[in-house]
Amino acid sequence: MNFGQAISTCFSKYATFSGRASRSEFWWFMLFEVILLGVTSAISDILYGIVALALVLPVLAVGARRLHDIGRTGWWQLLSLTIIGSLVLLYWFVQPTVEGSNEYDAVAA
Repeated sequence: MNFGQAISTCFSKYATFSGRASRSEFWWFMLFEVILLGVTSAISDILYGIVALALVLPVLAVGARRLHDIGRTGWWQLLSLTIIGSLVLLYWFVQPTVEGSNEYDAVAA
């Protein structure tokens, strides 16, 4: 999946927390978010706030789908509230896809 496809996929699944997201989809969307937030913060604090708020759901959704792809529940994203938990999430996000179906595929739309 390339940069454009990842952005398109994530916005088409804006608030879809079921299913799977590949590593490339997740990381390309994270790069898009960082670039977009960096540009908007240089322009205006208000614009930054609006964009950050608009990206909350797709970022959480792609994170949940990425965790499903490695066989974990999306609720593990709550670990990001701690520093150590963020490091654990980072480790999980870089893991390869777990082949076969898992319990989170059953809830896929």
